[in-house]
Amino acid sequence: MLRRSLGALGAAALLARPALGHAPAVARRSGERVLRVVAPFEFAGPDPARSGHVFARMGVGEMLLGADPEGRPVPMLAASWSGSPDGLLHRFLLRPGVRFHDGSPLTAEAAAASLRHAHAAASPLSRVPVATIEAAGDAVLIRLARPFAPLPAVLANYASMILAPAAYDGAGRVRAVIGTGPFRVERFSPPLQLDVGRFDDWWGPRPAVGRASYLVVSQGEARATMAESGHADLTMGLQPVTLARLRRSPRLEVLTLPVPRTRILKLNAASPLFADQRVRRALSLAIDRHGIATALLRNPAMAAEQLFPPVLQGWHLPGPPPRRDLETARALLAEAGWRPGGGGILVDAGGRRFACRCATYINWPELPPIATALQAQFRELGIDMAVGIGNSSDIPRGHRDGSLEMALMARNYALVPDPLGTLLQDFRPGGGDWGAMGWSDPALEATLRALAAAEGDPIALRRQAARILGEALPVIPIAWSELAVAVNRDLAGVTVDPFETSYRLHDIAWAG
Repeated sequence: MLRRSLGALGAAALLARPALGHAPAVARRSGERVLRVVAPFEFAGPDPARSGHVFARMGVGEMLLGADPEGRPVPMLAASWSGSPDGLLHRFLLRPGVRFHDGSPLTAEAAAASLRHAHAAASPLSRVPVATIEAAGDAVLIRLARPFAPLPAVLANYASMILAPAAYDGAGRVRAVIGTGPFRVERFSPPLQLDVGRFDDWWGPRPAVGRASYLVVSQGEARATMAESGHADLTMGLQPVTLARLRRSPRLEVLTLPVPRTRILKLNAASPLFADQRVRRALSLAIDRHGIATALLRNPAMAAEQLFPPVLQGWHLPGPPPRRDLETARALLAEAGWRPGGGGILVDAGGRRFACRCATYINWPELPPIATALQAQFRELGIDMAVGIGNSSDIPRGHRDGSLEMALMARNYALVPDPLGTLLQDFRPGGGDWGAMGWSDPALEATLRALAAAEGDPIALRRQAARILGEALPVIPIAWSELAVAVNRDLAGVTVDPFETSYRLHDIAWAG
């Protein structure tokens, strides 16, 4: 609650004091205009495994590889790369002449040390079967214990960010964010604000923008108001219900793009309430996806009949539109042993009421209204679902301590540009913080292993994985997503990254 209050206060302070809208003291002294980014995504300490999403998006840190709009790997700090025929040895030749923000040169040993840190941390790289990470001249060599096809995509994830040797303390902990990107940190004030300035020794073309700030504002309406009033230049995490209003503003342009993020209902399949697949199917059939997508998201095409949206062409299965079927849902619950009880709430043979709590959060402002809609729709089945609105961190915490029953959340299946990297994390044995809980399936695990090892037909294997998840429903898809960004018309060159890895500040200029 404190963090949400601080976010709202931060917005109020900017709105009440326009002279401070550009925030960074260094920027005010220089007189240089600051590009202001407002978003709902908090960040923690300096370690990329925890806060790399902000450092990458703001152009502070870079990885060996990036991704093109189709998710294919492209050079970043690695100018080129190659792999051995057996898939075990991978060589990444570094771009020459790159310097860290402290002036030290990017060396293969520095890059290898950063990757070893990421492999030891709670990051996607920690789940790669790495045998060794070493420097060899101007190249980084990664030797694997077994082939792992999505390695390039994992190296494009923000947690695999390359930092300078001085970024680490004697115990190997990250103490400062000293990257190689087009912008360097000027002020770091977690969890709400990050100020950056142009790094003139960046290896790429000199950015036109000299300074930028990132401010966390939790309330969606506050973000929209800041965009309308000119107190934000790039505004992320917009409520669908505000988009029509924002499009009417003469000072704004609203950009939208389908992204590989799905709003899902995560279930604790170890709970007696949700262990039975018939119950999970009943919940899915009770959801009016079309109504939710139309009324709350203002786009009926976002109704999700499966986990993977059409933008993930290799994973999306052709199929009929989603349908609501309460009659079949009631029959499935009856087969699973649930009968009407007092007050219309279902009870099992032992008299236990079907009552549960669904956790959600306001980082994505449409989630609480969707949770309220689900609450009413499940009530028609006789399920008493309470809604708890907290922080996004409540979900992984509840997963780890076993207290989570249900969670409504938005999951991006391409933060690692190859969805396989996320699936291996979410649906591994025992599940993952943002994936399955108390559920596993040997057939799915074998399918994902075959994909990781590049064995068999990848198209057939992806479809098989999608079918297994669609039938077992360890997480229930609700709606797909569009990324909407409100852009101040004083800006030129703004584009939207479908993988949400960068705000591409280095491509932006002030218009006029």
